[in-house]
Amino acid sequence: MKLSKSLDSEDLRRATAALSTALDPQGSGASVKWENPNSGAKGSFTPSGQAFPLEGKICRAFTGEILTGQEEEKLEGSACREKSDDWALSEVKLAKKG
Repeated sequence: MKLSKSLDSEDLRRATAALSTALDPQGSGASVKWENPNSGAKGSFTPSGQAFPLEGKICRAFTGEILTGQEEEKLEGSACREKSDDWALSEVKLAKKG
């Protein structure tokens, strides 16, 4: 599962790092921004609500925004992780407009 089909590998690396920071259950719950000056892609992720347990993992919902060139994507999703693993997307979809 990918965050967005419009991100190159470096964009994705930066976006994934920002998402991991935003989802941290010990974090402030604030929005975390990212940017790749080489491609011009940027965005942000904001956790929605508190982290919750699911099937032995910690999960957290999020909203996100990704800007690439003239395209803007608004995302809703959730990600889960086991104790020390990286966050893995469990759901991601384009948010409804309007």
